[in-house]
Amino acid sequence: MSTLETLKATLAGLQIEDNPQLVKQKSRDFFWYSPVLKRQLDDVTADFVVTPKTEDDVIRVLKACYEANIPVTARGTGTGNYGQAMPLAGGVILNLAEMDKVKEIRPGVVVVEAGAIISKIDDECRAHSGQELRLHPSTYRTATIGGFIAGGSGGVGSINWGGLRDLGNVLRLRVLTMEAEPRVLEMTGEDLHKVMHAYGTNGIITEVEMPLTTAYDWVDVLVGFDAFMDGVQFADDLGNLDGLLVKEIAPIAAPLPHDYFLRHKKFIGKDQSVVVCMVAPFAMDAFASFVARDGNASILYRSDTAEESEKKGLPFAYELAWNHTTLRGLRIDPSITYLQVLYPYPNQIEKVRLMTELLGDEVPGHLEYVRFDGKITCFGLPIVRYTSEERLNEIIKLHEDNGCPVFNPHRYTLEEGGMKQTDAIQLSFKKEADPKGLLNPGKMIAWEDPSYDYSSEKLFLFPGLQGA
Repeated sequence: MSTLETLKATLAGLQIEDNPQLVKQKSRDFFWYSPVLKRQLDDVTADFVVTPKTEDDVIRVLKACYEANIPVTARGTGTGNYGQAMPLAGGVILNLAEMDKVKEIRPGVVVVEAGAIISKIDDECRAHSGQELRLHPSTYRTATIGGFIAGGSGGVGSINWGGLRDLGNVLRLRVLTMEAEPRVLEMTGEDLHKVMHAYGTNGIITEVEMPLTTAYDWVDVLVGFDAFMDGVQFADDLGNLDGLLVKEIAPIAAPLPHDYFLRHKKFIGKDQSVVVCMVAPFAMDAFASFVARDGNASILYRSDTAEESEKKGLPFAYELAWNHTTLRGLRIDPSITYLQVLYPYPNQIEKVRLMTELLGDEVPGHLEYVRFDGKITCFGLPIVRYTSEERLNEIIKLHEDNGCPVFNPHRYTLEEGGMKQTDAIQLSFKKEADPKGLLNPGKMIAWEDPSYDYSSEKLFLFPGLQGA
């Protein structure tokens, strides 16, 4: 009997899938947003999938795989974009999607299993006490909370609360190590950063404690502009208004809104740039007044006054923003791709204007306004009209040469993507939690290559722990 067959026998009684087509499906995420990653990762697949229902099941899988020297790659629902949960070394996919219970809701806090879908967490929190999560990705209705923490960075709500990197946006994680006898670690404070945005390379998250905020029936609003930079200025000013509660501000350059937002197309002119907003219902009169002050702005659509017949079939505003903008674009034009850029405070508007002038319609603008280190600024997820990898790298260099750091979504390792910095503390924890290096191999260069120099002046979204 082969090692894999012996392992399956050891795991008898657990839900196992070994149909090659279904295994390949569960071995993929949205890596194909990147033509570079599509070429590199298209054939990646695990050997089989195990779907645990309890933490004890997870311990059983980790223990058996450790003994058999079989790699384990944890997965939620596969909504990542960089191959985070793709098993480069084969082995077992640990599908956590059925560990989805909401365990506790109290004022300001929710405790859930890692496989819980984010929108369903909010449904339960709203029904229980009128609360909701602070942050969520645009894949709100499909992404798991554990996947968001292990592979995401921020999203809708980041205009108020910053990102997952900010202390207080994740309260506690329950994490299992991969050893002969897996340990259960309760992680808080600085320790959280050892496993956040680490792609499951150094522990399996089984339970999450997150902060909550007041829930609202957010109003979806599209504000139109004849010039993209007028929309950018409006968005910047809106983000800096102290009294007006919004949850999402995303300026998107023409012709993308008209071309990509098919259900909203009837509201948008071909040459109109749009700022996608989510506004608290009680703030809508103030918001309308703010729009009226701006001679360049006009409200194209607002969900609170739209007829039911108009709203029918329309996606929510958050499904026009963040990487859903890219997804809608790929459905129209499969040749495009995107970047992830920071336009640093306080020169964000000048930086956006410069890159818009330099790259024009080859890289149409898409910004997401956020709070970053306490300041209102913007990330970019601009669309790239892709021609070659060489030109893509030139575009990245052009951004970085002009002071706009790129978190490269065309790389699958933690370090090369620029999201997560590996340092001595991170490596030490990896050695402790995964001594054989069996958790999601191939994603942490500093583990695979002991000579790798992880000291860097580069800006990382999740910096190393050495400073802390």
